[in-house]
Amino acid sequence: MKSLHKLFRATATAATMAAVIAGSVALVSTFGASSASAQAKTAENKVLAIINGHKITTKEVKLAADDILPHLSNVPPKLRYPFIVEYLIERRLLAQQAIREGLGTNNEYKTRLVFYQAKALRDAYFVEKLKAGITDEMIRAVYDKEASTVTPEERFRARHILVSTEQEAKDIAAKLKKGEKFADLAKAKSLDGSKDFGGDLGYFTADEMVAEFASAIKVLKKGEISKPTKSEFGWHIIQLIDRQAGGPRPFKEVKAAIKLVLLRKAVQEKVDQLRKSAKIEMIDPGLKEMLKLARKQRAEIEARNAKAKAQKSKPASN
Repeated sequence: MKSLHKLFRATATAATMAAVIAGSVALVSTFGASSASAQAKTAENKVLAIINGHKITTKEVKLAADDILPHLSNVPPKLRYPFIVEYLIERRLLAQQAIREGLGTNNEYKTRLVFYQAKALRDAYFVEKLKAGITDEMIRAVYDKEASTVTPEERFRARHILVSTEQEAKDIAAKLKKGEKFADLAKAKSLDGSKDFGGDLGYFTADEMVAEFASAIKVLKKGEISKPTKSEFGWHIIQLIDRQAGGPRPFKEVKAAIKLVLLRKAVQEKVDQLRKSAKIEMIDPGLKEMLKLARKQRAEIEARNAKAKAQKSKPASN
């Protein structure tokens, strides 16, 4: 069953995941810094602060950003840079106090040290070996290959307001005719998750929407608003923002997503290769059975995905 909610959530999630996992955003652009001095600091490993003799550098800030940026969505971009520096200062102060109180030799510290050492080595291998191996040429080659298979299909961008009754839809239509803003009414009245974005659903193809919604959008011109339209989800008021001729999405729009796919493939292939030569013993019998079941389910999912891709392949346009 096609769902407007699923379409919106999937788009937002994919975008977020690509930004977080790829980890390829420059320090200044990530934090939204605008000053020339802040940009200059990222060119080399500059000292930003000294805490009881310990130097906090731009390199350390970048490493911290890779870990904690996903948790800073509520912090304005221009404040993320000083926020992370302050985080590193507080962390260093507590670490220095732990040493003064003799915690640098106990078992808790040693256990954590082994854990974080493995994480640091894994991250270094990922950046220097796997990520570095994904070149722009490789990404472009994948794009060109997939773009050549795309069937031209018109794409739309629209806002909508979803309500439960026809009367509510008619009342909203009347307010729009009087000049009230579509985005404001969507935020106030819509039942759909897109209301937080003024009802904006982004770009989509007609077959990604329920039939009634698709039929209504096809007859609109840019800027036009539909009459109340009923679907299985309720009553819609739709405003067409843009429509584009079919074809593959521009390379710059999908480059990051393609790189992410190639990175995941590279990681999986390396892990599979290492598993073959490693001695891995599962001591817990319950865990052993759960892993066996998980591998079976994963194989079934991959088989279904491969079958679906073979039946209908539109990798560069969807």
